[in-house]
Amino acid sequence: MGRLTTHVLDTAHGKPGQGIAVALYRAEQQQRHLLCQTHTNADGRCDQPLLEGAAFEAGTYELDFDIGSYFKQMGTSLPEPAFLGIVTLRFNVADASQHYHVPLVTTPWSYSTYRGS
Repeated sequence: MGRLTTHVLDTAHGKPGQGIAVALYRAEQQQRHLLCQTHTNADGRCDQPLLEGAAFEAGTYELDFDIGSYFKQMGTSLPEPAFLGIVTLRFNVADASQHYHVPLVTTPWSYSTYRGS
């Protein structure tokens, strides 16, 4: 059964990103449709898959991570406004029968992603 999961790694502090607001959108024809909103847990993961089963379809998705608020809450010295606020990852799902794990590796000044397992 296919599913979509994520997690956040805070490499500035060397730990999982806990309490980060995450929103998932389906992107279609220049519009975004909100599918779910959640927060990361103590392990930097969401407690449940963002999508799974019949709700998980091939197509284009966007994940928004509010890392600006997270680093501010961590007491990180940041300019106002912070360099990174909401980080949006846009990605495509070709085969919704597979597990797509889309992590965010971040600092207040940079981020990267990959298709994990």
